[in-house]
Amino acid sequence: MKIEVKKIDATKRELRFEVPRERVAKVLGEVYDDLGKVAKIKGYRPGKAPRHVLEAHQGKVAKEETLKRLIPEAYREGLEKENISPLDLPEIFDVEFKDGVVTFAASLDIKPEIKLGNYKGITIKRKSSQVTEEEVNKTLEFIKKGQGQAGQEIALDDAFAHTHGYPTLEEFKKVLVRQMEIDKDRQNRIDVENQIMEELLNQTQLVVPQSLVNKQLEHRLAETKRRLQTQGVPEEKIKAKEEDLRKELQEAVEKDVKAYLIFDKIAQAQGITVPEGENMPNKVMELLLKEAKWE
Repeated sequence: MKIEVKKIDATKRELRFEVPRERVAKVLGEVYDDLGKVAKIKGYRPGKAPRHVLEAHQGKVAKEETLKRLIPEAYREGLEKENISPLDLPEIFDVEFKDGVVTFAASLDIKPEIKLGNYKGITIKRKSSQVTEEEVNKTLEFIKKGQGQAGQEIALDDAFAHTHGYPTLEEFKKVLVRQMEIDKDRQNRIDVENQIMEELLNQTQLVVPQSLVNKQLEHRLAETKRRLQTQGVPEEKIKAKEEDLRKELQEAVEKDVKAYLIFDKIAQAQGITVPEGENMPNKVMELLLKEAKWE
């Protein structure tokens, strides 16, 4: 099988395939064998029609089925032979079945070259999850304001705590502190992961495949539009601001794609395998947090 590889840009490749006559004939023969078992042709029992009769009645179907079998098989072999790692499914075009030879082309994005920096030992700082008296009082004031009525002053006392199902204000405060600590802890975990991510992005240079960005951008845009619809924003208003939404999301999507590719490279470097249904970036983040320098 002949394969030509053309470099379109840093992350896009075009592969051209020529599958030889012998191989095509073998697959075509297998297809006719399969068709002969089920084809209903007048004057012949199933499986008894000769090849030339099958060709006259089923020629078009046989060629289509041959292409369906040959193209994915040849494409996989080509990737292996040329040591190419695609990011997604290819675009197949210029398919031709002529004089017993099959030719086709495939356009695909490959994983960009990534030179990893020192991803082990990244310095991170974790903020305290402790809740101050001032923060608790601010939260109580916010709750009070939310249930207060115009011109009515509500005191922060045991009676106020009763309205929230607690015997005393002190008991209510204890529960608030626990909830606020959980929220702070969650935010601090996100902050630590963001520190790791920012350091990785800063130290890694790579060209992000635009097709992957575009695909993710369309997905994120559709999600945003759905959210706006559920919030009751009129359809025409969403349509009018679609381009602005696209511009707002572009940078974040590019960053996320870049981050994913870096995580994928680290997973490869560390031999991290992830069972189907599990999250690869989470597994890599566990490693990075374990290896980080904590301050």
